[in-house]
Amino acid sequence: MDHFTYKNGHLFAEDVALSEIAENVGTPFYAYSTATLTRHYNVFADALNELNALICFAVKANSNQAVIKTLANLGAGADVVSGGELMRALKAGIPAHKIVFSGVGKTDDEIQLALSSGIKQINVESEPELDRINLVATDMGTVANVTLRVNPDVDAKTHEKISTGKLENKFGIEWTRVGDVYQRATDMAGVNIRGLSMHIGSQLLDLQPFHDAYTRAADMVAELRNAGLSVEVLDIGGGLGIPYFEDNETEAPTPEAYAQVVRETLSDVGVELVLEPGRMIAGNSGILVSRVIYVKEGSTRTFLIADAGMNDLIRPTLYSAFHKIIPEKEPAQDAELIDVDVVGPICETGDTFAKGRKMAKVEAGDLLVMRTAGAYGAVQSNTYNTRALIPEVMVNGDKYVIVRERVCIDDIIALDRVPDWLDG
Repeated sequence: MDHFTYKNGHLFAEDVALSEIAENVGTPFYAYSTATLTRHYNVFADALNELNALICFAVKANSNQAVIKTLANLGAGADVVSGGELMRALKAGIPAHKIVFSGVGKTDDEIQLALSSGIKQINVESEPELDRINLVATDMGTVANVTLRVNPDVDAKTHEKISTGKLENKFGIEWTRVGDVYQRATDMAGVNIRGLSMHIGSQLLDLQPFHDAYTRAADMVAELRNAGLSVEVLDIGGGLGIPYFEDNETEAPTPEAYAQVVRETLSDVGVELVLEPGRMIAGNSGILVSRVIYVKEGSTRTFLIADAGMNDLIRPTLYSAFHKIIPEKEPAQDAELIDVDVVGPICETGDTFAKGRKMAKVEAGDLLVMRTAGAYGAVQSNTYNTRALIPEVMVNGDKYVIVRERVCIDDIIALDRVPDWLDG
């Protein structure tokens, strides 16, 4: 459920007409619904309320300060994967003791930032990283709280580019090595090993991989304790999928069904659970609004050429991802549907949002809305073709605010420097 609905023939974000935002802000732009963001967090949190669990929003899904602050006010922590995301989380009001730091390539500077900030834990992804954290912490005269990220060798049955829990993926320590590495960490002066972490992939629509991975995690905790080692925390990652498609709204598991898997596999393990939802919280809370520049009637198909490009929303190009696309003007119930390709202005054939999509007829100047764009949308945007970074807007009831300004082309070009030898 979200709060983007037609009223009086036009699409609204909560109680604000998208046409009003487009007129005042310009297109394209992202819009986020406070009510949707709040609802999705609360539904997820309520499903887990009987467990000893900390929900840490995956900042990589949406790093806007307004989004993070909204979730911080609801009690969320943060899962970060870079020093920059850590700084964003702190600045948005996430308490340091609710922040976990994941990622395979943490630099010394990032480790120092994490330790000096006093975050909850660093999720260690490899033995060399464990050694580096121990060295940095010792040099700083402190002790790093860490968990070992386990690669459980479980197929998440998701897109190959967002699968993270198989042995051929770069993430985590092979589960067969965890006992030895855990013992090493226990013996290190600069490390306080608190438990295990895992994350098997993103956009999972099948709960069985979660069940398999969490069962393996419970077994590993038991083995470590049988060896006399202390395990206090189990970070079980995120990855719960959401419905993107028009015809499978019931295929995405509910938070309640996911929570039942957690209870079945982990409720008796006796650890604090950490969860890292991102897409499930932010995905349906955001949309991308674009204006049709041209309607191009070809001999084999009709192209809707929009002012948003793959630099603004790269998911369809990168993952062949589906986003439902609807017109801002509500079509008549008996409107004829035609097959169209929705494309952007970028000089790449891959700059395509939809092929052969059935839509009611639209004209140049009309607005198109790409739904479920609140996760992995703006965070992956770029300036390819020297295109401006588009603004982001947050709606709350009948109010809206620009929460990230458009980065104009003059500002982008101003970052360049021409060497002295080219001036004369």
